[in-house]
Amino acid sequence: MQINNKRSSTLKAAFIALIAFTSVSIFSCTQDHQVPPGSSIDPKGPKPAWAPDIHDEMWAVIEKLLSYGDTPIPQLTPQQARMNHTVKDAVTDLLAENNITAPAPQVDTTGADIDVAGGKVHARIYTPRAGTAPYPVIVYYHGGGWVIAGIDVYDASAAALSEQVGAVVVSVGYRKGPEFKFPTAHNDAFTAYQWVLAHTDMLKANPAKVGVAGESAGGNLAANVSIRARDAKITLPKHQLLVYPVANSDTMSTSYKQYYNAKPLDVPSLYWFLGHYLNNISEAKDPRISLVAADLKGLPSTTIIAAQIDPLTTEGMLLNEKLQAADVQTTYQLYAGTTHEFFGTAAIVPEAKQAQALAASRFKEAFK
Repeated sequence: MQINNKRSSTLKAAFIALIAFTSVSIFSCTQDHQVPPGSSIDPKGPKPAWAPDIHDEMWAVIEKLLSYGDTPIPQLTPQQARMNHTVKDAVTDLLAENNITAPAPQVDTTGADIDVAGGKVHARIYTPRAGTAPYPVIVYYHGGGWVIAGIDVYDASAAALSEQVGAVVVSVGYRKGPEFKFPTAHNDAFTAYQWVLAHTDMLKANPAKVGVAGESAGGNLAANVSIRARDAKITLPKHQLLVYPVANSDTMSTSYKQYYNAKPLDVPSLYWFLGHYLNNISEAKDPRISLVAADLKGLPSTTIIAAQIDPLTTEGMLLNEKLQAADVQTTYQLYAGTTHEFFGTAAIVPEAKQAQALAASRFKEAFK
């Protein structure tokens, strides 16, 4: 009996060890699919002449985007350009190729149609799974030069803000040119903001904690919404997040010259966007487009996030200076080695994860 007990103990110990080893192995395999952003995704080729200092993870994304071989936007009609691949596509494909599963954002989504002058626009509503209602609410405007892209292309940015701020995010699918010329997108943006203010109960949102955010052309729209809310004397956003916003008509700026051929946004594409949204190019000097010429006094605290390798970098810096001169509290952060459109690439690009964290922290501070 004693010998059998020893054998039983030995077998039991071996079995426990096997279970432990198997558990560790399974855990390790699971963790291998949750790779920290960019840790195993590197570019395949040398850095481009237009960005010798681009960071590796950022270049991997842009390199993938260029690998699709799409016709450059300035050579396309707007309808054709809307069919081109996007930075979102590049990120999705790189993750799949490297067998990486990005964590799903902890948000729920629904949709709503918003009545605007002459029609309707669709909005996607993100609600965080954590926390309790009423939540703060952020009205978000996507990029795309007022001509291309939409709420699907910028889903990662809106979802990240919802999850990290703990806020309802209403992403607005405003109408675009050339079908709807300036100032249609600007008017839609403000109407959507008013709709959010009128529907905070439905959104489970706190009407005293409202913010706006946007990227590129959407950053311009977000700032315009704050200006119009001030002028209309309605609820002013508590904070505005402007990610590499369109803010000036100066085509001879330092960054226009230095990053003329940058990707995914180059200067010829900027001219193309303006040409398809504006009624005539002289409207580029309108303060709704050239924000640096607008009255910026009395606007909410502002965070400006900028990419180094971007024709819009100079105007973002100038807008920050103009806001400060108007006594607006600002936070300005330039992310070295990044390009336009980096904000939504946090699954791969470390600087995007940092930028999202900064944006979330500034909104949380404003919503206290």
